[in-house]
Amino acid sequence: MSLDLDETLLQLDQVAQRLDLVRDDRQARLQRLVAAAAQVTSPDAKEKTRYPTGRGFLTAQVEDSLLGRYAPAALPGDWSVVSVDGSHIDVDRHIPISCYLINLGGCALTYGANPDARLFSRARLFSQDRDLYLTDPSNPAHEEAVTGPLLGLVRTVRELERLVEVVKECPPTLPTLALVDGSLVLWGLSGRGGGESRYASFVREAILQEGLLAALNDLRNLAQHRLLTLAAYTSLPRSTEVVNALRCCLCPHDLSQCRQSCSNRHSVHAPCDAANDLRDRDLFSASGGLEEGWRSPIYRTNSSVSRESYGEHQVHFYYLNVGEEIARVEVPQWVARDETLLSLGHSLILDQCRRGQGYPVAISEAHQQAVIGGGDRQMFRRMVAEALERRGLPVYTSEKERSKHLPWV
Repeated sequence: MSLDLDETLLQLDQVAQRLDLVRDDRQARLQRLVAAAAQVTSPDAKEKTRYPTGRGFLTAQVEDSLLGRYAPAALPGDWSVVSVDGSHIDVDRHIPISCYLINLGGCALTYGANPDARLFSRARLFSQDRDLYLTDPSNPAHEEAVTGPLLGLVRTVRELERLVEVVKECPPTLPTLALVDGSLVLWGLSGRGGGESRYASFVREAILQEGLLAALNDLRNLAQHRLLTLAAYTSLPRSTEVVNALRCCLCPHDLSQCRQSCSNRHSVHAPCDAANDLRDRDLFSASGGLEEGWRSPIYRTNSSVSRESYGEHQVHFYYLNVGEEIARVEVPQWVARDETLLSLGHSLILDQCRRGQGYPVAISEAHQQAVIGGGDRQMFRRMVAEALERRGLPVYTSEKERSKHLPWV
């Protein structure tokens, strides 16, 4: 039987009714929180957010002030924006070849006196053991299959490596924004709630040191010889790091006690309860928050993977009012501490969002070049079968997979 839409609609109406009942209370708490935030001094905010919090309670580290706003700088006369995105087909045990495919798409857009646009897409199939498994150099018997979430991490590294290549192809005389979708933090390498990672040290070494950080080093080195800034953009962010930092600043109890009794969504203690179930974007979109085009102060994420492994690439972030929404923008430390690069990224991202009706044009175009649609995935399976048949090799699938395509009633 297919989805019972009538029953689902009834349940959705009940959810909407419940949200309507709590809306006024939520708005009142938000205004209370904003008013309280205005009383927090910068020295107190820096001191109380110096140390990472415990499991399930991630706070931003305040670098300048808890709240504030900064206007965008003027656009340069000519500039470039490059972006790379990726999509993949995972290893499928229902087909006779162990392989995965990564499709990297992107664009290089030039603005100013000589506008130009270059779109590209490149697919690569991985089927050898060295690609399908990450192996411990000290113990070859210890290996990790590259599939599922780990394949997602590998794809992220490939995206940044391709981004380096595209930047090198851009005119070095033009100010350039290298822009990626999502986060610079490899959250999959940190344990649940900031605990121990699920992956062995050799996996982290391959993904971080040999992959992500090597690519970030290349971008930083390029930025020493040309005007280049790097940023990652998140639309409709769900982060609560700044709200949690504010909770720590307001709590009259010892911070260790606050961390034990509070979470992102719940607290029975005032004034921490004002922050319950509020996100950072709520804070900056509230009355007295960010004006359109302006950004928040810079914060540093206390994510364990960034704090412990990224070094000079530790991830910082700010919030940007692009008009249609409050977005989260992440930058590496070498961008966060260079006012020229920080301001350039701010103004060019804002311009991208205005050209893209609320979302960066470059990221949107990169996604279009990278996406693998449902039809493409089905075609890939047929191509696998045809390639085997041409060589006289057996073509087979699991009975489970076969049953999905047969009517039974």
